Formats: sequence, structure tokens, C-alpha cells
Amino acid sequence: MNTKIKINFLLLLLFSFNGLFALDIDKEAQAYVKGEYNRGSYSNGEIQLIGNIGLNQLLDFGTGFSYLQNTESAEINIFFKAGVSPFSNQYASPLNFSVSYIFNGIVEYDINTHSILPLISYKTDRFGASIGPSFRFTSFFGETPQFESILSFYVYGNFIKTDSLLIGAGCGTFDEFNARNMAALWLDLHADIRLNDYFTFMNQIVWMQSGLDGLTTTFYGISYRGGIKFSW
Repeated sequence: MNTKIKINFLLLLLFSFNGLFALDIDKEAQAYVKGEYNRGSYSNGEIQLIGNIGLNQLLDFGTGFSYLQNTESAEINIFFKAGVSPFSNQYASPLNFSVSYIFNGIVEYDINTHSILPLISYKTDRFGASIGPSFRFTSFFGETPQFESILSFYVYGNFIKTDSLLIGAGCGTFDEFNARNMAALWLDLHADIRLNDYFTFMNQIVWMQSGLDGLTTTFYGISYRGGIKFSW
């Protein structure tokens, strides 16, 4: 008799805990193919795989892997990201605090870069901005890593935002797989077409430049990234 009471009590606690802390989970899987021309390695081809998960619109986690092949060497890129949106107020809810770890490895030249990127972001459907310091450690041919601290930022605005179409532009110094130098400003134009409740066709064109000395800029390259996002 006592055993039955204990089991029933444990089951009651379990269902109460599950109801109190029920999770609303948002999941995304993304796959991209990217082509790029730049003045450093001329032609690049890249495959990117990205996964994201959100919990109760409070916590979000992401990870990704990319393999890049150019005329000189292969490159492997990996990132991990964790973020929190602690506010539920209408105006404060877009505020997000996150930290990312980014690894960039150039195989042929044994160059490895490790970046820690804490960010403060404010993101809405129409506009948004992110800013934070990038702590970068770069090692050449197995030597002692060289440390750099670089201000990173990204801003965007969406001109068209409907249930089936998103068109906008952004400018900044980092993305999922790269935390670049302050002078490496990249401008992107993006157009996302929602096919149905689950699939979205993603498009992005990026104009890359380098150098800000004397208020001059130098064209560095251009790229196109296209892929599919699956949300459920």
C-alpha cells in the first residue's frame, strides 16, 4: 500500500513539474551553397550547415559547420552560440545577450583562429543592431597564438516584410562564421522567400571591402549565398 502511494505521489510531482515548466521549442535547420570571388584567393566554393533551437523565446542556441575550397587551400569553419532574451516587455523583448565561439582553420597553411564574441543585440522585424568586442587568438604554423581585441558590429534594415517575402540590407564586420577586422566592412542584400509553413528559400549577396585609411575603401570581393531553411 505504501509503495502505491509513493508511486502515485511521484507521478503527480512529475506531471505538475512538466505542466509548470512546459517548453515551447522552436527549431531550425539551414543548408547553404556559397560562391565567392575575392582578391585574396580568387574563386571560392563553400557549403554551410546551420542548426538553431529556441526555448520559450527566452534561450537560443546555434551551431554550424562550413567547408570552403578555393584555389589555394581548404578552409574549415565552426561556430557555437548561446543567447538569452530576458525581457518580456513589448519594447525590451527584442534585446538579446549572446556569446559565440568561432573557429576558422586554413588547412594548407596551418592557420587557426579562435574568436570569442560576446554581443548585445536589439532585433525586430524591421531593423536591428548588434555590437560587442571580438577576442581573437590566431596561430600560424603551430606558433604561440597572437591576441587581438576588435570591436564588432552589424546593423540591418528590412524594406519589405510580409508573411511570404522579406527584403532588406545589412552592414557590419561579422557573420555566423567570421569575426573580421574593424576595417573589413561588408554590405549584404538579402531576399527570403517563404514557400510554406516549413520551408524558406534564402538568398544573400555580399559586397566586401577593406581599408578605411584616409576615408578611402578598397573593393575586396563579392559573394552569393543561397539555401533552404526548414523550421518546425
